Amino acid sequence: MKIGIEVHQRIDSHKLFCNCQSSGEEIKEEPDLRVLRKLHTVYSEMGEVDLASKREFEKDKTYEYLAYGKCNCLVETDEEPPHNMNRHALGIALEIAMHLKCKPVDEIHTMRKIIIDGSNTSGFQRTAIIALNGTLETSKGAVRIPQISIEEESAGIVETVGGKATFRLDRLGVPLIEITTEPDIKDEKHLSEVAEKIGMIMRATGKVARGLGTIRQDLNVSIEGGARVEIKGAQDLKMLPLLASGEVRRQTELLKIGAEVKAKGKAVDVKREFSNLTGVFTNTNAKLIKAGLAVGAKVVGMKLESHAGLIGKEIGTNRRYGTELSDYAKGAGVKGIIHSDEDMAKYGITAGEVDGIRKALGMKIEDAFVLVVGNENTARKALENVCMRAEMVGIPNETRKANPDGTTSYMRPLPGKARLYPETDIPPIIVDDKLMKSVEEGKGESLEAKKEKLLGMLNKEMADKMIKSRSLSLFEKLVAEFGPEVEPILIANTLENTLVSLRRDGFEITDIDSALTELFGTYSKGKFVKAAIPEILRLVAKGSSVENAIREGKLERIAGKELENIAKENNFDVPKIMQKYRLNVEPADIAAITNVTKTVKKHSK
Repeated sequence: MKIGIEVHQRIDSHKLFCNCQSSGEEIKEEPDLRVLRKLHTVYSEMGEVDLASKREFEKDKTYEYLAYGKCNCLVETDEEPPHNMNRHALGIALEIAMHLKCKPVDEIHTMRKIIIDGSNTSGFQRTAIIALNGTLETSKGAVRIPQISIEEESAGIVETVGGKATFRLDRLGVPLIEITTEPDIKDEKHLSEVAEKIGMIMRATGKVARGLGTIRQDLNVSIEGGARVEIKGAQDLKMLPLLASGEVRRQTELLKIGAEVKAKGKAVDVKREFSNLTGVFTNTNAKLIKAGLAVGAKVVGMKLESHAGLIGKEIGTNRRYGTELSDYAKGAGVKGIIHSDEDMAKYGITAGEVDGIRKALGMKIEDAFVLVVGNENTARKALENVCMRAEMVGIPNETRKANPDGTTSYMRPLPGKARLYPETDIPPIIVDDKLMKSVEEGKGESLEAKKEKLLGMLNKEMADKMIKSRSLSLFEKLVAEFGPEVEPILIANTLENTLVSLRRDGFEITDIDSALTELFGTYSKGKFVKAAIPEILRLVAKGSSVENAIREGKLERIAGKELENIAKENNFDVPKIMQKYRLNVEPADIAAITNVTKTVKKHSK
């Protein structure tokens, strides 16, 4: 098994090729502009057409783009040339590259990467290599980092309905750093370590975006005898080992199926003989087919010689070889396929109808059939895609999508060199001593230095948790602003435990930075006690300010004379007092009063 990873992380800066702000949160209001586009592939400088782009073009989709005045301009709608590259974002990317021991290139040249799946209004993504030949030290040896790039984020998909896909432009153009490793990752556990450490190095700078969707990983996986497959869009670190092991299983099982196909002598030549089988289903009760026929669809079928029993073979969790064929068919715009290794009863297809299919297709007992319901031209195109996949005995080089259950689905062929060509609207950037001096001055502490500093403030368990946390930069900001009035362990515990617990209970704070700045600012003035923090934040999540939450919840801190009176009324019984006033009294305050009282009584004797 060979595993490599590409990590894409949003940089905390304005957009890469214009001055629009990078939208941190999804915009809720209606768009200010809607744009409809068709995209088509183009020839590279070498006169070639990229296969991945060609496959996307064949889908013949229409793309709708939603633009917002607060974070979009003519650059994102591709109505104006890009501005010069965002030097702030470039500086941050170069800082991260230095932490990964990469050597900056002499000149940075922006390239156009052809992508016509709708995720870019222009039909291409702008990207530039900024550094080469780095290393990441891990528990299982050094992992090579051949290149680091800076590029623009894609548009966010909203929905796909029929032949139309809708995208949001609020995130299009946000600067991304892309870190690519060689296939030096040994196994699934090592994969988690590598991805986690790269993430920690980037977060340790305090200059990358935080939150869901700001970082994602693409995996490159292959096995002996298999092929390189790219798995795109893994956002959850916990899913990486599952995706890698799932891909190994998929390739292993597909190799077995390929061997069986070859043994039967049907390895390459799949007959493209498609038949209109609508007449077989004239009086059908099969719901899916009946619904299709009612709107003018046709049933088109084909036979796959010597494939009986193979299409239904399992290649992963809830996935079979037939699922692979179906994924290819969906590229033509159909919802899927029906094949003979399935239980026909679940569709409502009768034994008589199956006999009619087999007779019409001239099938032998060892043959399988595939059906598609849809517009006849679309259905024939879908079956053509099925034939194309069936002829790829074994494992084709593919780009696949990560599914929530840890499986993957076919997206398109792996792109090649034909998708890249120079961006003529952006001048090259010379990486000179002046630029690198400013990067060196701003790069900050290494990951190891951060760990040492955290161990000086927190216990080992919390320090280990915080160095891995997405909230590391916020923790550092709060400690710098409120220390020593607020203990670092209290800030860390609030970030890593209290907020997590509140989220589980359904209490989500939208602006955590502002809320915690107000919270600890108020705490540093002695207005409330530690134990009240969860209750205050619960009210803040409902819309209160910290000051109002303290009043609403009657959470003001009790101290001084008032606390002395409470102590006397309760005979200085600390457990009893804390039981009644836990959210208003610090244990140290009541303990101090009790100790003073005991000392006075002792001396008065």
